[in-house]
Amino acid sequence: MCGITGIYAFNEAGRFHLINLQRAVDVLEHRGPDTQGTFIEDRIGLGHRRLSVIDISPKGNQPMKDPSGRYTLVFNGEIYNYLELRKILEERHQVQFRSESDTEVLLYAYIIYGEKCLQMLNGFFAFGIYDKSENEFFIARDRFGIKPLYYYLDEDKFLFASEMRSILAYGIQKSIHVESLVIYLQLNYIPAPLSILKGVSKLLPGHSIRIRNKEIRISKFYELEKEIYEPVTLNSGTIKEMLLEKLEESVKKRLVSDVPLGVFLSGGIDSSIITALASRHQGNLRTFSIGYKNSKFFDEKKYAHQVAMHFKTDHTTFDITNEDLLDHLPEILDHFDEPFADSSAIPVNLLSKLTKENVTVALSGDGADEIFTGYNKHMAFVNAKESNLVNQMIKALHPFWKFLPKSRNNHMSNRIRQLDRYARGLKLPPDERYWLWASFLDEQKALSCFTKGFLEDYNGQKINEIIHLMTSHLKYDASINDILMADTRLVLPNDMLYKIDLMSMAHGLEVRVPFLDHNLVEFAMTIPEKFKINSHEQKIILREILKDLLPGKLHRRPKHGFEVPLLNWFRKDLKNLIKRDLLADHFIEDQGIFDSGAIRKLKKRLYSPNPGDAHAHIWALIVFQSWWKKYLG
Repeated sequence: MCGITGIYAFNEAGRFHLINLQRAVDVLEHRGPDTQGTFIEDRIGLGHRRLSVIDISPKGNQPMKDPSGRYTLVFNGEIYNYLELRKILEERHQVQFRSESDTEVLLYAYIIYGEKCLQMLNGFFAFGIYDKSENEFFIARDRFGIKPLYYYLDEDKFLFASEMRSILAYGIQKSIHVESLVIYLQLNYIPAPLSILKGVSKLLPGHSIRIRNKEIRISKFYELEKEIYEPVTLNSGTIKEMLLEKLEESVKKRLVSDVPLGVFLSGGIDSSIITALASRHQGNLRTFSIGYKNSKFFDEKKYAHQVAMHFKTDHTTFDITNEDLLDHLPEILDHFDEPFADSSAIPVNLLSKLTKENVTVALSGDGADEIFTGYNKHMAFVNAKESNLVNQMIKALHPFWKFLPKSRNNHMSNRIRQLDRYARGLKLPPDERYWLWASFLDEQKALSCFTKGFLEDYNGQKINEIIHLMTSHLKYDASINDILMADTRLVLPNDMLYKIDLMSMAHGLEVRVPFLDHNLVEFAMTIPEKFKINSHEQKIILREILKDLLPGKLHRRPKHGFEVPLLNWFRKDLKNLIKRDLLADHFIEDQGIFDSGAIRKLKKRLYSPNPGDAHAHIWALIVFQSWWKKYLG
């Protein structure tokens, strides 16, 4: 796991920016605290920060060249089947390796097979290769977007990097991409290929770029939908057996490491399965969880402890308070080099920081929600397909729900909030329903937050193109697997995986996600809906697997998640930040981006008895304002 960057200058003006290569590498130090390296030749520059995990000797350092000097590679990620590929390269092509690293295997796989090597890789990756003979760059991002990859193109140069802060280190012009900020207020994150800045893009998962001079060719090498054929017609026992086999194989591959390794264990279904399977192949397995002193409802440490006891892991619980989370806000805000307002990043950051004090690699259960139904919206989609009296009544009473108090702060008002969103979704076709239930704000409400001047160049068609990219396959007969497919395009890479990568790599911790082995995901998408979800239960087949692995009631308990107490913070501890700093009237008016009247109304609603989702919108604004002050203010 590492940080990478590169520059391809088209002319002397672009070549001037090579002086910033070292700075672009330095700002990625948190991703690779062990070693760093650069390569400069004529108009080409490559940079690397290394977190040593496999072959920690200097032989695995990067940028890595082949003996001929034609190819130079920078690579971020892990190739789990590198030993099998190494054997093929040695036996069929007489490759003589100088290291034990997966980096060198990737280098030779590309040299021999070209971009076809992408189909051979099992792992997560973002990499760039310079071919001196052809004078071209080739960069690629893994199938599901586990690893990030930004790029920038203008008349003078092409840049790429693991994080936007590295792109910015080259001294590019900075201007807000209007449509990205509008969609950010809708989703609380910015989906690829968009970024917050004009000219900077995120490479889509499963895509590659080949660039020579000023000619750029973007190609898709993987699409989950095209890998899925007919649903399996096997019985539940056989499906469960096959799924368990693929899960265990995936976990086993992700235990390969030359440095200390552990597992995030919340006590929930997903992490418990990972722990169970990992404990079969690694003795004295280390597991880590968070305990919440302030909230017994969200505190799952007793479940995590019971799972750890059963599998005899070396378990560590980090007991934290809301004050601990609050104290980490400045650090977290400072680390966002692009606005990102999923508040669960706060505890993930703290968990990663504490875990890194013990191990360098951690396995997590991320990805299971998106491929086995883990969200409330999945149950809502199941219920919405029913033409029953309940749905008719909820739709008919929608005007009633609209005027009742809505908030996440107590059970009744939260239920009303959910009914209102559900009723609105019932009236829409599947693609529009999906976008509504994935969003915090609709487009018109998001637009109402901005000044007319800021929206002068706004083009709503660009947002429609993003929506179409994510939901084009959702027809009137859309199944749950179709909804999950949309999640793998939108939520998974742009929210969940981005959060894990950003917060773990902030502390030099590598997180691996066994549920996202592409062979496992492809099989999971052929499992019929009835084995995943019904009107009262989610993750059915995973629960059945866990039932065989764990005794008693541990396999059957409600999912809690964790709710960061934003509303309480904004009404108390962070009140001055809102009223006198980041959302102060004078700041908003001088900035000229947001409509001061709309922001005043939002703040008023935040402190009212009926806040609705105001705290989520306020958090999105705080994150943006903090980012703006650091990078544009």
